[in-house]
Amino acid sequence: MMRKTVLQDGDEGVQLIVRDRKPKRSKKSTKAETPLRSPVHVVYGGADRFGAETPAKLGRIASATLEIYAPNKNSFGAIFGLKGEAASVFDRVKAKLTSEPVEDFRIDFEDGYGFRTDSEEDADAMRAARELAASVKTASITAFSGFRVKSYSAETRDRAKRTLNIFLGSLLESTSRKLPSNFVVTLPKVTDKKEVSALCRDLKKIEKEHKLKEGSVKIEIMVEHPLALIDRKGNFALRVIVEAARGRCVAAHFGAYDYTASLGIAASHQDIAHPACDFARHVMLASLSPLGIRLSDSVTTQMPVPLHKGEKINAKQKSENRTAIAAGLQIHFQNVTRSMSNGFYQSWDLHPNHLIARYAAVFTFFLEAMEAQAVRLRAFIDKATQATLTGNAFDDAATAMGIMNFFRQGLACGALSEDEIEKATGLTAAALKQSSFSEISESGRSR
Repeated sequence: MMRKTVLQDGDEGVQLIVRDRKPKRSKKSTKAETPLRSPVHVVYGGADRFGAETPAKLGRIASATLEIYAPNKNSFGAIFGLKGEAASVFDRVKAKLTSEPVEDFRIDFEDGYGFRTDSEEDADAMRAARELAASVKTASITAFSGFRVKSYSAETRDRAKRTLNIFLGSLLESTSRKLPSNFVVTLPKVTDKKEVSALCRDLKKIEKEHKLKEGSVKIEIMVEHPLALIDRKGNFALRVIVEAARGRCVAAHFGAYDYTASLGIAASHQDIAHPACDFARHVMLASLSPLGIRLSDSVTTQMPVPLHKGEKINAKQKSENRTAIAAGLQIHFQNVTRSMSNGFYQSWDLHPNHLIARYAAVFTFFLEAMEAQAVRLRAFIDKATQATLTGNAFDDAATAMGIMNFFRQGLACGALSEDEIEKATGLTAAALKQSSFSEISESGRSR
């Protein structure tokens, strides 16, 4: 979208052209309708264990671990290699684990659930949906939520479709046909656009049955097989797969271990940092970021858990527990930092203790990058102002909006405060909520 602002300068008119690059969406547009906020992680948990209080419970477990193994800024900073920023990050992590320990939760009927009898999965689908509905009523639901069905491959499609109908039917019945905000269905192991099309047809039927607007239920796809990237004819497949969702797809998650296994890489060498995974992430980034599709990186498999349990453990065993916990936290911290530096601002957490390393990495990332980003943003605002005064076109609005998103995400997750952002950029929280850079730059010039 091109917006023209014409300013009068004496007898001559000058104009500033700001390209907001927000094309109008048609009914079949493939560009994602993503909210201003994006989650910094997603927690996967088996459907058989999910309850309305699960997110809060995970926060309490993580807080207890922090209290035992990193109770102050010094011990916390030692684990993560933090120095001057240790106190600030430590305080924010403690607060986050209490106020909002989980931003995005995925109720899992796939790898985290396994294969069970139809009657058992039917019962869990109904119960988990009602628990999610209960969290809506008590306002304890996470900001982002959803559930993962089994693959829509021939072997498991019938079971996946059955769970889809039971879960959504029970949820909508319990919420008077209202979907939670930022709710998705996650489709794993996608290898062909036909699987996405089939899921969307099934969702369309459910929406019609429950009198929902077509396209209300959004989806995520999981990239866990090379055919999701390059099809059998040698063509890039990912954008075609997303287009098959006709605007429903809002995110794509990378599954490093299934992906490397599909390539024949030995289990001992399968890792989120394998070069093969870097290729897959680069394709995802180049293919889907321009569409506004949120990208999520894979999982850290090492759990930050103690080796010895029980109250009657000796000093040596306690020391070994501290070493094991620290090692697990450090690996996850490194993985999260690496993902964010590569443009994947979301990735998976599987254990409550992962939340400690998650927020330590996220908050450190935002705090360390804040000043440099603020300098760039102030420069963009100054350039936009100069363009207005000289009648030149300012054509970096999209880049400037990317920087704005950095501050929005930092504020939303608790890494940055409103005062810190205003001090660094000169912009208030209200200005951050503007939808276009022309409005944001006006806010900056008016101060």
